[in-house]
Amino acid sequence: MTEMTDSEMWLEVSSPFCGIASDDLTIKVDGNTITVVENGDAVTKKGFETPITDTSPRINGKDASLEQAVKHIADLFRTSKQPVISGMATDLNGVRSAMALADKSRATVDSMDSTAGFRNTLVLQDTGWMVTTLTEVRNRVDVLVVVGSDIEQDYPRFYERMVWNKESMFDQDIASREVVYLGKAPSGDASTSPQGKKAQVITCDDADLPEVLSILRALVKGKNIQAKQVGGIDISVLATLAEQLKQAKYSVLTWSAASLNFEHAEATVQTLCEMIKELNATTRSNGLPLSGKEGSVTASYVSTWQSGYPMRTNFNRGYPDYDPYLCDTNRMLAADEVDVLLWISSFNIGRTPPKSNAKTIVLGRSGMTFDQEPEVFIPIGTPGIDHAGRTFRSDGSIAVPLRKLRDSGLPSTFDVLTAVEQAL
Repeated sequence: MTEMTDSEMWLEVSSPFCGIASDDLTIKVDGNTITVVENGDAVTKKGFETPITDTSPRINGKDASLEQAVKHIADLFRTSKQPVISGMATDLNGVRSAMALADKSRATVDSMDSTAGFRNTLVLQDTGWMVTTLTEVRNRVDVLVVVGSDIEQDYPRFYERMVWNKESMFDQDIASREVVYLGKAPSGDASTSPQGKKAQVITCDDADLPEVLSILRALVKGKNIQAKQVGGIDISVLATLAEQLKQAKYSVLTWSAASLNFEHAEATVQTLCEMIKELNATTRSNGLPLSGKEGSVTASYVSTWQSGYPMRTNFNRGYPDYDPYLCDTNRMLAADEVDVLLWISSFNIGRTPPKSNAKTIVLGRSGMTFDQEPEVFIPIGTPGIDHAGRTFRSDGSIAVPLRKLRDSGLPSTFDVLTAVEQAL
C-alpha cells in the first residue's frame, strides 16, 4: 500500500462498503470531502463520498458535548432493565467494545443483518458446509452458478475482480468459464464475459426456488424424476445443469442470503450445501455465501470469539445466553420488551433504527436523518475514512486493514462505547 505524501491522493485504498473488500481504489481527499477517482462503483462511491453534516452530539435534539452524551448513555444503561445493543455496523474494535459493554450492562446483542445472516448460520450450526474463498474463485472456478440472487447489484465488481480477471494462478482459460443464473436474472451485463459470452439464465419465482433446488439435488444424485416441469423450468434444463456441475473441475455455487427473502430460506440454503457435499464425491465444488457489507461478517465473528455464539446473545444472566428467536431485536421491540436500544450504524446514513417505544441511542454516520429523533445521537467516524480499523470481507478469510484518510474529529465507535463502559 502506497500513500502519496506529496498530495491529497491515496492509492490502493480498501473499501469497507462493498463486501468483497476492493483494495485498489484511488481516493482524493480535500479537507473533509472525499472523491473516488479510480475503480469506484455505485456502492463504494456512495460509501466514501457521503458528506459530513453533523459534528456535534445531540441529547433530545439539542446540541451537547461528547462527555455529556456519554454520561447520558451511561445513566440510561444504569437504570435499564432490558437494554439491547443492535445495528452493529462497525469495525472489529467497534464490535469488541459493544460486546464489552453488553457484558457489563447485561444487554442483548444483535446485528441489523441478522435475519439474513441466520439463513446461513443455522445451516452451518446444523449440518456444516463446504465453502471457498474469493481468491479460490478467482483462480479456479470453471462453472459459477448464482442461486436466487442478483449479486452484481450489491457487489458490483464481483465479476470484474473474481470471474473475468485477466489471469489466474494456474493458467486457466478465463474465457472458458461458464456462468449460470438459477432463480433471479441478472440486472446488468457484468456477468457477460469480455468476449461477449452471456450467462445462461434459468428463471423461477423465489417461492419455487426450494422445490427447484431439491429437484436439482436429486438429479445430481442420479435420481429419476417423473415430473416434466418444476417452477416453470423443464426438468431437462435442470438435468443439463446437474450434468454440467458433475463434469466441472471446480464449480462454485454462490448466493446472497439477503436476497433469499422467503419463509424458511435456511432450509433452501441447507439443500444447496448438501448438494455441494455430494458433488465432491466425484469432482470439486464449493459454496460462496456473499455477505459482509457494513460489518455484518465482522459482527458475527467477533461475537463468536468473545461469547462462543454469533449474534442474538443475551448477557442478562451474567453469562452468554444464545437464542436466535428470543433475542431478535425486531421481535423484542415489537413486543415492547426493550427499554433502551443502542443502535450502531457507522457506514450508511440510511440504516437508521426501527421505530419503537424504547429510549433510543444512535451512534451513527454523520448525515443521518430520523423520523423520530433519538434520545441521544452521536455522529461517529466511519472506519476506513475517519479512523483506522479492520473489517472482514465476504468470505470471512481476510481481515482487511482500513486506513484513516482524513482528520474529521469524529470519534470512533470504540472510543464512545469504551467511554460509556468506563462511566458505568
